[in-house]
Amino acid sequence: MFLYSGIGMDSCVIPLRHGGLSLVQTTDFFYPSVEDPYMTGRIACANVLSDLYAMGITECDNMLMLLSVSQKMNEEEREKIMPLMIKGFRDAAEEGGTSVTGGQTVINPWIIIGGVATVVCQPNEFIMPDSAVPGDVLVLTKPLGTQVAVNAHQWLDNPEKWNKIKLVVSREDVELAYQEAMFSMAALNRTAASLMHTFNAHAATDVTGFGILGHAQNLAKQQQCDVSFVIHNLPIIAKMAAITKACGNRFGLLQGTSPETSGGLLICLPREQAARFCAEIKSPKYGEGHQAWIIGIVEKGNRFARIIDKPRIIEVTPRGASTAQDNSSASPEAL
Repeated sequence: MFLYSGIGMDSCVIPLRHGGLSLVQTTDFFYPSVEDPYMTGRIACANVLSDLYAMGITECDNMLMLLSVSQKMNEEEREKIMPLMIKGFRDAAEEGGTSVTGGQTVINPWIIIGGVATVVCQPNEFIMPDSAVPGDVLVLTKPLGTQVAVNAHQWLDNPEKWNKIKLVVSREDVELAYQEAMFSMAALNRTAASLMHTFNAHAATDVTGFGILGHAQNLAKQQQCDVSFVIHNLPIIAKMAAITKACGNRFGLLQGTSPETSGGLLICLPREQAARFCAEIKSPKYGEGHQAWIIGIVEKGNRFARIIDKPRIIEVTPRGASTAQDNSSASPEAL
């Protein structure tokens, strides 16, 4: 029995003893980053499921919830906040076609929420993240900048920090970016996972705590072929690039090291399929809010990833913003 494992893997894939099936399982947790407890629960669930979706798996057989209740909360706070977090987690699981059947709750200094996702599947239901080839194109399915948006929103009530960015962004801009970040983090990557099969994806990962560059590097290390990833474009929630510049690049957003929570899938697609993938995921039949951008290329190399010196910043307009912008994907030929 062979166990597929590795630091760069989003999920463990364990061949079972019977029937040619594999157990695929993942776990993740985080500290809340948004003020809404219900949305915190949804984001936590989406974050756990993304590790399955990164392998092209669209079905989850079971989820467990991991919950830490802060010992600093009084009884009234616990009774109001924790049920909303649990409901958000359960609702997102239901949206993903699965259910939460158990878990573990502890008392801790901090609020923590996460879970475990498990599925038993056939070999054709998952895509191992190791088959990128030179000539492939890199596609990203959610905008970057969630950490910057969350921090900027916190700074609205901190005059010292707000003064650092108020010349480049308005309060309305920050509110819109925060809402966009929250809904983006709560969105499931399930549609993207399904389309990975339709358009013959060669490898993928989800973008979370290591930032776009860190996860690209982890993915590059897993490849069977001698390849490297080169990122040319960075789709970023509007005005977040300006904020990070005003702060002396403290977030590392333009360098690709800014952490994301429940970010998009970074997918290696055949060049001839990438633009079609980006167009298809925006189809109304999948609901609103799905996006994708071509952000780079796969070339012959030494299993490394890098961002070019002056990447193109794609300003992604928050939903609800009054001014429309062109968020269309770059064509593969332009890279």
